[in-house]
Amino acid sequence: MFKKLEQLEKKYKELEASLADDAFLKNQQKYQEAVKEYSDLGPIVKALQEYKKSKADLESISDLIAKEASDKDMRAFYEEERHAAEKKLLDLKTRLEDLLLEGDDPYKDRNIIVEIRAGTGGEEAALFASDLFRMYGKFAANHGFRTETMSANQTGLKGFKEVIFSISGKGCYNKFKFESGTHRVQRVPVTEACGRIHTSAVTVAVLPEAKEVEVEINPDEIRIDVFRSSGPGGQSVNKTESAVRITHLPTHLVVICQDEKSQHKNKAKAMRILRTRLYDQIKADQDKQISEDRKKQVGSGDRSQRIRTYNFAERRVTDHRIGLTLHALDTILEGDLDELVTALASDERQRQLME
Repeated sequence: MFKKLEQLEKKYKELEASLADDAFLKNQQKYQEAVKEYSDLGPIVKALQEYKKSKADLESISDLIAKEASDKDMRAFYEEERHAAEKKLLDLKTRLEDLLLEGDDPYKDRNIIVEIRAGTGGEEAALFASDLFRMYGKFAANHGFRTETMSANQTGLKGFKEVIFSISGKGCYNKFKFESGTHRVQRVPVTEACGRIHTSAVTVAVLPEAKEVEVEINPDEIRIDVFRSSGPGGQSVNKTESAVRITHLPTHLVVICQDEKSQHKNKAKAMRILRTRLYDQIKADQDKQISEDRKKQVGSGDRSQRIRTYNFAERRVTDHRIGLTLHALDTILEGDLDELVTALASDERQRQLME
């Protein structure tokens, strides 16, 4: 780790020298890229320099303890100083680890698009998809993130066969990235007259939103169809051809948006979803080059994996990836996911550091 930190410090000093050179200003694109990289490296280099100073202070205190071996009072004083210095050094090391791992995450500053789909379980699965949609909305609001519904296919009982929404705000990807996968619910459905517990499933996909420069969509490779919107009700339903369906011909990906009254707005949302799905395909192809151990990490985003069970009878939520069980179903469904997210992030951090 410290070898990499030394390399980053060297890079920081090189950038500092380059930015001080007036000739470097001539290429504004390179200059702006260098300014951003310099700014990103600043906190890591500052923490490394503080770590080095604290390490030198600890060595000085240890030397003083050796010199004052015969003076019990002075030795006791310096022992306390050493204890405090060791704790500070450990805290700084943890801070450096966090900064280093954060710097390696290419998606940490991304907004996200979340797709929730009802799986096995029919109407009950659709109702649980609605529960998850509400849970994520509250969790996002708790952290000051903004949510926007992009597409929704609602059932007669107010469940969702599918709902797609965006979440924007600094740090939202790191808060939601562990939610990709299959979520299983065990409860008595409202549609069940005999009171039997059913097991249903919902899949969640958390996708870092793609930027236009990252995914170029050839207009000749998409087909855009417009039609009248449909749904459980609303003034715009079946009145105007505002709904939009975009088909990406090379991949056969299809995106439908009909929530907005404006055809233009629906098309813009559909293009955002399409661009993000194409980017996710590119990312998935890249992930195939990563080792099997890496792909098994908590944050791998494998949506075929059953990641969590919500048991209503026992008020229990179990995350199967880390074996964590919390008897706090009610508060979790109200958006209090912080304990789960913290535990998952800690597990991922340990795995990454072991690499």
